[in-house]
Amino acid sequence: MRGPENVMHPHHILRVLFTADDIAGRVDALVGEIGRTCAAGSLVLVGILRGSFIFFADLVRGLFYHHLHPRIDFTLLQSYGSGTESSGTVEIERDISVDVRGTEVVLVDDILDTGRTLHFAVELMYAKGARSVKSCVLLDKPSRRVAPISADFVGFTVEDVFVVGYGLDYDSYYRELPYIAELTFTHPGAAGGQ
Repeated sequence: MRGPENVMHPHHILRVLFTADDIAGRVDALVGEIGRTCAAGSLVLVGILRGSFIFFADLVRGLFYHHLHPRIDFTLLQSYGSGTESSGTVEIERDISVDVRGTEVVLVDDILDTGRTLHFAVELMYAKGARSVKSCVLLDKPSRRVAPISADFVGFTVEDVFVVGYGLDYDSYYRELPYIAELTFTHPGAAGGQ
């Protein structure tokens, strides 16, 4: 039986962009920014699955030290499938169950790329009655933006490269990496943007 380390993939890590220490420092700074600008009493954090789960967990743990105790929920929005290009259509695979009417929502996502997913999520929260909606993204890739949106809190800005690690994946691989890295593909044209 072959283990995962023996599986040949048409892609591999090209270079590390942000180390585990880089990420930890930036997450701590983001927690401070959220803590200074968000109201403690009516805060709801909504993680956009699946890529945000590690980032989301680290943010939530950090907020405790800023005396913020938000209600927490998740939504699963799909726009990629197993490919590397956004399909252009965002679908809800799992909706939130927390009532956000009259609350301050902070959406947490792994990467702001075309902006379609985050734009959709913001509009969804407002449609559900949120008083205000802010967004926090680990990575921002402004060169790929097609939707009219920017994030309120940004971890790092990246170039138009395909990134994996710290929850981000390619076809469900690489989420476990403690750092963020650029992925390269053996066959030119095998991957587009993220």
